[in-house]
Amino acid sequence: MPESSNEIDELDEELKSKSEVKREMIQLQIFGQKLIDLSKHQRSKIPFTEDIKDALILADKINNKHEALRRHVRHLAKILSETDLEPIKHALDVMANKHQQETAKFIKLEKMRDNTIDQGSDAIEALLTEYASMERQKLRQLVRQASKEKKTEKLGKYYKELFEYLKFHTKTIN
Repeated sequence: MPESSNEIDELDEELKSKSEVKREMIQLQIFGQKLIDLSKHQRSKIPFTEDIKDALILADKINNKHEALRRHVRHLAKILSETDLEPIKHALDVMANKHQQETAKFIKLEKMRDNTIDQGSDAIEALLTEYASMERQKLRQLVRQASKEKKTEKLGKYYKELFEYLKFHTKTIN
């Protein structure tokens, strides 16, 4: 009967089948390839250990040598297996979430534009009180022209201009 948690962990390690170990290593190789595929700017935002940084630098150098890169990815997977991956995965999740945040802002701006066109003066006044940098006359003109485009079902220049105007003056939207 195992007496400590270390002994239990050792027993779990021994009980892993060869296939299971192989599957884990393949997953780490895929993860390593994703890290190699990141741009240098993206990598700079991730907390790597020195070993991983060195491996990624070498991967950049041998990127055009297919067989060498394949072997190097296996080496990187071995390094990753000995590393705590949670900080790296967290940093990758944060980077991926930025795209979702940008999409949410875009959708909010579209709704704001459409509501302003549909509601007219009331929505314009609400925007002017919330965002002091907007010009009343310019906003009214864009809304009026975009409203005409919407009625003729030919959304174009002013519809887009209103969106860009709102985007410029509401940069603090969450």
